[in-house]
Amino acid sequence: MGELSRRSGVSVPSIKYYLREGMLPAGERTGPNQADYGEDHVRRLRLVRALLDVGGLSVAAAKEVLAAVDGEVSLYEALGAAQDALVSVPEGAEDEASSTARARVDDLVARRGWSVTEENPGRRAAADVLAAYTRLGWPQFGEAIDDYAEAMEQLARREVESVLASGSDDGRERAVEGAVTGTVLGGSLLLALRVMAQADASARLLGEDGTDKSAADR
Repeated sequence: MGELSRRSGVSVPSIKYYLREGMLPAGERTGPNQADYGEDHVRRLRLVRALLDVGGLSVAAAKEVLAAVDGEVSLYEALGAAQDALVSVPEGAEDEASSTARARVDDLVARRGWSVTEENPGRRAAADVLAAYTRLGWPQFGEAIDDYAEAMEQLARREVESVLASGSDDGRERAVEGAVTGTVLGGSLLLALRVMAQADASARLLGEDGTDKSAADR
């Protein structure tokens, strides 16, 4: 276990915790208090840490994702498991804002011809965001939903095509791992790039002194 810790960069107490939680397969027993761990264990530990530290998943959510990697599920089902773990959908009170937002998301799905079930967590999450905008008095923030959809449609197709291409070379398990990794870590990458792009847009439009340059140009 000490060697596994050295090679993976994960502390021994953390490794023991992941073993207890079933997130890391047990090593091959070679004695009463000794076991051998191989390269598969190193790769699994890196995946676990990526889901927790970079992807921001809770331990419970990460366990669901890993169960999809280990189970006999299709790529489609694995993507669904990753989406369920990534998108939390709290129960909220129904009001006019929420019903209007749901209708707006339904219209978006229909117009774009997306094959998205009613139970898809993203569908409810998107409606919740739009409803929150309205309740907070910022409905204009939701006006960019078609721009978001256009960008995400192109990106999602590229992501899924990459997963399918890797699956043909490395086998089903590796493809499923790629599907959940791309879904979870891809969300973190999108957030990071958005933060940088917003910083750039703010600098170009406002400048460090906070002056609205776009107004000066008009």
